[in-house]
Amino acid sequence: MGTAIAQRLAGPDTLLVLWGRDLARLQNTATLCSAAGAVTQTRSLDLRDIAAALAAIAADDAATPFDMVVFAQGRGDIRAADDRVEQPGLVTELALVNFTGPATLAAAMGQAMAARGKGRIVLIGSAAGFHSLPFATAYAGTKAGLARFADALRLALRGHGVSVTLVSPGFIDTAAGRQVPGPKPMLMAPDVVADRIVRAAEQGRAHLVLPWPFVVLRWLDRLLPRAWRDRLLLSLAPPA
Repeated sequence: MGTAIAQRLAGPDTLLVLWGRDLARLQNTATLCSAAGAVTQTRSLDLRDIAAALAAIAADDAATPFDMVVFAQGRGDIRAADDRVEQPGLVTELALVNFTGPATLAAAMGQAMAARGKGRIVLIGSAAGFHSLPFATAYAGTKAGLARFADALRLALRGHGVSVTLVSPGFIDTAAGRQVPGPKPMLMAPDVVADRIVRAAEQGRAHLVLPWPFVVLRWLDRLLPRAWRDRLLLSLAPPA
């Protein structure tokens, strides 16, 4: 998904600072974006090292102030078939990758952009954040936390020239997404999602939900009686 967004943004007179943990995939993304006319810089680091990530984003922003930052990192996982709940270590890792890392870096960029009086911040959440998924408690919980943080950050930066856009997509046809078992209704192509994300950021939209039926599912989760909702969520668990 990060590669698709970078390619959508790539073009002449554009500087893209690309981050990623996998150096080979990062270089491939940089090559694709350079072919589209963009100037690219890469940085390979593990975003679970929060202190190093903060130092890196401060250095990159000082060198060339960012107009837009897109935090697309994330890890999805589900409970192992023989576990009743997810392992504590997995919960910790997803909390770092899905919430602590992007929220911390977004706060740092919010401060820098507010001081300049302009900027756009995009946080990639998930439609899973709308629902209490018993087989993916850490994923659903961390994405729900990121959604609330994004909305609060948006309000905090209102009036300072900085927009914050939360994106809550459903299933995307990526390599990581294909590894998740179970059905994937309304599967979306990464380039289509990337185009919608960039347009929403440019418009300063607060929240983009993709595809639109997930808006209906969000309201259904809120409006159903708890007993009915619980029964429905429990029925969604993938087969062991």
